[in-house]
Amino acid sequence: MDQASLTDSGTQCDFSLLVDGLTLRLTAIGEWTLSTVGNIDQRLRDAVAPLEYEDVDFDFEGVTELDTAGAYILARAIRCTPDICFPFNLSGGSRGQQVLMRAAADASMGRAPKQSRQWYDTLVRMGEATERFFEEAFDTFAFFGQFISIFFRQLLTPHTIRWKSVVAHIEDVGLNAAPIIMTLSFFVGAVIAYMGANILASLGFQVFMVELIGISVLREFAVIITAILLAGRSDSAFTAQIGAMKMRQEIDAMQVIGLDRFETLVIPRAIACIVSAPVLTFLAMIAGMGGGLMVAWFVVDGVSPTLFFQRMRETVEIRHFWVGLAKAPVFALIIAVIGCRQGLAVTGSVESLGTRTTKSVVQAIFCVIAVDAMFALVLYEMGV
Repeated sequence: MDQASLTDSGTQCDFSLLVDGLTLRLTAIGEWTLSTVGNIDQRLRDAVAPLEYEDVDFDFEGVTELDTAGAYILARAIRCTPDICFPFNLSGGSRGQQVLMRAAADASMGRAPKQSRQWYDTLVRMGEATERFFEEAFDTFAFFGQFISIFFRQLLTPHTIRWKSVVAHIEDVGLNAAPIIMTLSFFVGAVIAYMGANILASLGFQVFMVELIGISVLREFAVIITAILLAGRSDSAFTAQIGAMKMRQEIDAMQVIGLDRFETLVIPRAIACIVSAPVLTFLAMIAGMGGGLMVAWFVVDGVSPTLFFQRMRETVEIRHFWVGLAKAPVFALIIAVIGCRQGLAVTGSVESLGTRTTKSVVQAIFCVIAVDAMFALVLYEMGV
């Protein structure tokens, strides 16, 4: 990693350079205008010339003013070859400064200015989003297939599984997540009981709130709440941890010494999620039922704890419990695979880490809800 930091108290603008891999981070400070950049133009050229890089990340957080001259001087840092100009990113600064910088960069690279065509550009963005969706889906399925093959190979040779890592992840994914999952499930069960009691009371069927709580919590809400919290808590942690290792080139070092990234990073996290999810779902069921019981006891007239448990035993079938519990390992596997895949897809920039972490959580929640809908349709057709 090379770093150059240039300061001069006699000028009103300054910059610092930091090379990380093949990415140059250029931090601009002060007023980059026609009256100030004359003194710094040659310094910037001399500082950039000996550096080896391709992409450029411009940081305008410290820029107070920017005009066309300043933007053009900064755009000279963009590396071009006779065949291609490498990409650049902008962060910080106002929207006007970013638009001006992009225009100056296009001009310095010989690109024609972009013409705004509202409907055409909207359709282009929709097409690009659709293309990215299918690319992400394809990459995820390919990653899942590779994971399945390695996972079953390790199950046949259990001594190769890193059990210490599995236990450590079980503590983080399962034990540490139990309080928040139980608390949230308790309040969700209480809300369902309260709303159901009010609606059913108007029809004279207030006692049927027990069935409403039992079926909804056991079959759907407990496992969905558990999966969503795992996606927001553990899935993002998986992506951030593996992504940080990727940025520090630790994963490359692991592969050099002969360690498989799936066996070392992905399999232990997946096993930890698969083991922890049913236990967390069971705890969420208990907490949700407890929330419903508290509302029925203290708010609803005529529904005592004895009546609550009696109707629960007589009218709520045990199959609802098993349906909810059976979904948990499937959701856990989806969450673990998506989180690890996004972490391994992180590139060398902090922006990439943030983007992949966001994608990880969104994709995991989307897939969990989509798969739950498929479960509902299939189980309905099967009469379960």
